[in-house]
Amino acid sequence: MTEDLPGGLVLRQPHVDDHLRVLAVMDGWWANFGGDAGSLQRSLLLPRLFFQHFTDSSCLVESADGRLVAFLVGFVSQSDPEVAYIHFVGVDPALRRRGLAGGLYRRFFRLAAARGCSRVRCVTSPGNANSLAFHTGLGFRIDPGEVMVDGVDIQRDYDGPGLHRIAFTRTLTDQM
Repeated sequence: MTEDLPGGLVLRQPHVDDHLRVLAVMDGWWANFGGDAGSLQRSLLLPRLFFQHFTDSSCLVESADGRLVAFLVGFVSQSDPEVAYIHFVGVDPALRRRGLAGGLYRRFFRLAAARGCSRVRCVTSPGNANSLAFHTGLGFRIDPGEVMVDGVDIQRDYDGPGLHRIAFTRTLTDQM
């Protein structure tokens, strides 16, 4: 589906060979958010298994010359088939604010709805103000957390000790 992509970009499903390509761009795309610890967290949160077992619901976007410019890794929950989960998304900073990430999310919303999901969930790191604004702008609501930081509900130890997250849920509707 390319209707949500800026011109000249190609969308495809990822394959296992894309794993290292994605890891190679993450520090630059996240502007080293969180320093060395943040870099390690990002790489550990996106292991090879996502490029082996979740490719039918994930996607990559490449420029005409084959350069990676965006990706979305997501899946339908096996434990709760009414819930889909967006695990990781990245967009080349040179292409941000052009609707690319929003297009990938809308594509995933349609895929999830077609598979019977009624909700999409995802998380972001506390302190990532751009991600917080992006998700709430797409209609995600912040799930209640155990603590409040700067007026935002935080899920403590969500991804392990000291790895707190902001959790989001978006209800899927006909207006995707």
